[in-house]
Amino acid sequence: MNRIDQRFAALKEQGRTALIPYITAGDPSPDYTVSYMHALVEAGADVIELGIPFSDPMADGPVIQKACERALKHNTRLSHVFAMVSEFRRQDSDTPVVLMGYLNPIERLGYPTFAKQAAEAGVDGVLIVDMPPEEADEIAPLLKEHHLQSIFLVAPTTSEARAATICAHGEGYLYYVSLKGVTGAASLDVAAVDRQLDVLRKLTGLPLCVGFGIRDGASAAAVGKVADGVIVGSALVSRIAEGCERPESVTAELKTVLGEMRQALDA
Repeated sequence: MNRIDQRFAALKEQGRTALIPYITAGDPSPDYTVSYMHALVEAGADVIELGIPFSDPMADGPVIQKACERALKHNTRLSHVFAMVSEFRRQDSDTPVVLMGYLNPIERLGYPTFAKQAAEAGVDGVLIVDMPPEEADEIAPLLKEHHLQSIFLVAPTTSEARAATICAHGEGYLYYVSLKGVTGAASLDVAAVDRQLDVLRKLTGLPLCVGFGIRDGASAAAVGKVADGVIVGSALVSRIAEGCERPESVTAELKTVLGEMRQALDA
């Protein structure tokens, strides 16, 4: 069983909500990513989404766009991302790692090479933002061959018919985008999220995890009441940005922010 499935099965048995932090690999430099990943686990992360730096992250707001820019200044490439996951696995063989990013760097490396090297590094799932299931025929079998789960996004504007198609192809968990817009956007309507998740539950048995708009313990707890997992990115990446001049001190900041969310969810 994939680590993602194992983790969600354990959480369901415990009656707990998954906490899934996102950080961009190589931000603020490749030297700190692995230590940040371990810090997130210590603070209560159940799954880690690790962003692949890309020059045009169209679904991301300015916070994560700038994180990609910082990482790319250090020439952070997929080979470096795989090395980071491999290093993380030397101490942590349990926490699922999902690579999240865009198609261009993966296409450039080549689908077979990407799938093979990701699996060898210890990656568990892949979320390619601009790869809809209808266009995944070439890469999906390769991911499955290497036991990598394909994770997909569903938005508030997704029709029920299209959501059914996405759910039929999805694995691991479904990433529900809580609002219209990009990452880091402001408003979060939990009642609206709840209504959309009710629709999705009729279409899939996958865990439903909500991202975009999770900023603190209160918003995490509110979403955690209706979802199987909460995903937090910009709130963490903004702390990394603020600590660029002292990146070693960011570890404590990340643990504080995520720890507050973990406590709120468990409460």
